[in-house]
Amino acid sequence: MKLSVCLATFNEEQNIANCLELIQDIADEIIIVDGNSSDRTVEIAKRLGAKTIVTENQPIFHILKQKAIDMAKGDWILQLDADERVTQELSEEIKTITLANNKHNGFWIKRKKQFLGRWVKKGGHYPDPVIRLFRRGYGKLPLKSVHEQIEITGSIGWLKNELTHLPTPSFATYITKDNRYSTLFALELLQSDPGTGPTSFIRFFLLSPLWTFLSIYFRHRGFMDGFPGLIFAIYTGLTKSSAYVKYWEFKHHPGAKTRVTQDWL
Repeated sequence: MKLSVCLATFNEEQNIANCLELIQDIADEIIIVDGNSSDRTVEIAKRLGAKTIVTENQPIFHILKQKAIDMAKGDWILQLDADERVTQELSEEIKTITLANNKHNGFWIKRKKQFLGRWVKKGGHYPDPVIRLFRRGYGKLPLKSVHEQIEITGSIGWLKNELTHLPTPSFATYITKDNRYSTLFALELLQSDPGTGPTSFIRFFLLSPLWTFLSIYFRHRGFMDGFPGLIFAIYTGLTKSSAYVKYWEFKHHPGAKTRVTQDWL
């Protein structure tokens, strides 16, 4: 068995079929660990031949991804998200990699992303590299953060072709995902505990949002992506402000932490 494709899912009925259909030709097995979806995700995945395990969802979603990776039997593992699409060109390149002898144990893949219905290439959106292809036994997720990369033992190469990423088909979807990310960041703030005094307020409501906006919009030339680039820069800066409000709430009302994580899961 050359290639195992591994995914973690939660309420992805709008994405999962298209994602799996595009990797049928290269996958020797498809493994999905689902976080107890309430929609038709599991039904669709099983119909398309995926080995599907349903388990309790987790705030750190990478725990489910690692479970899928641990179940894989292939010599190589391709880890995907349901909102990602493997193009024909990337599929052929992956097939070549898995059949050849090479010195690398993992590979970076560039991602082409869509935001507000437009392909965006500035503002830090591109190349947005992720490690997704690696030899079984040589890659593992740290399970510490929502945006962490797979850690590879040995050398890492680059693939030439891009992975298509469709994370936010609507602005409402973006807001929903951003709400989850800010919750995770708030939980991290509870551990570092920056405090709730004036200095922290200035940091999270003025300095951090402003610095993030200026970096995305000017340093990384987000202005070249038009209106979507402006909106992304503004709202990315506000994510830490939202997280700080949740952190304040968790500290002053401990029950809020339980409620927000239960609502999320």
